[in-house]
Amino acid sequence: MTIETSDRGHVRTIALNRPERLNAFNGQLVTDLGAALQQAAADAEISVVVLTGTGRAFSAGADLKEIAEHLGDSAATEERRPTDTGAFAELIDALAEFPKPLIMAVNGVGVGFGMTILGFADVAFMSSEARLRCPFTSIGAPPEAASTYLLPLLLGRQNAAWALMSSEWISAEEAREIGLVWKVCTPDGLLTEAHRHADLLADKPAHILTTMKRLLNAPHREQIAAAAARENQAMAEMLGTGANADAVASFLQR
Repeated sequence: MTIETSDRGHVRTIALNRPERLNAFNGQLVTDLGAALQQAAADAEISVVVLTGTGRAFSAGADLKEIAEHLGDSAATEERRPTDTGAFAELIDALAEFPKPLIMAVNGVGVGFGMTILGFADVAFMSSEARLRCPFTSIGAPPEAASTYLLPLLLGRQNAAWALMSSEWISAEEAREIGLVWKVCTPDGLLTEAHRHADLLADKPAHILTTMKRLLNAPHREQIAAAAARENQAMAEMLGTGANADAVASFLQR
């Protein structure tokens, strides 16, 4: 199973569960997380969702091994888009449209989509030992998950530009200072603190929570969809070519 779920009261915890691959997103995990979010959205007993990772990582981002294998298989047809492109678009829609409070607990390293997914968090907590990184310029790929809209919105233009362009690591304290996460916790206290806040929200009337989130998100829905479409187009043009092809080949050699 690439996803583990557990319920406590009106709070559901969804844990990415590919620890042997640092919870990297392959096609199955993309599909399973999208389905888990849709199920939580439809469950009247669930008011709040906590998203975290198992093992020592939150998520290492896209599974480069799967992408490389797909690019090799599809070279003859010049098809450059990964097999899970449709499922990934559905996952971004599920995140953007998720109607209930979504709390993220970053338990370990978050790279690529493991960082940009935080743009969809209503509240994010982070282990003091975790680190984040957008490696896009170092692997010759454009960003994804509407991050070219959401990160400037969250961090301000210059912080977002540096995070997306530099490929440098961001510490937990830096992430808190620039507004990417709300609180930094000890590793042992991360989930306890995230669940404590989830319980506080779950005590509120469910229809008030969903109304509040709908009103908060309403001004941004069209911009998120437009940014994701632009990023998908850039991905289709760049994946498997030039610097990205070199980066994937280097990864496979390692």
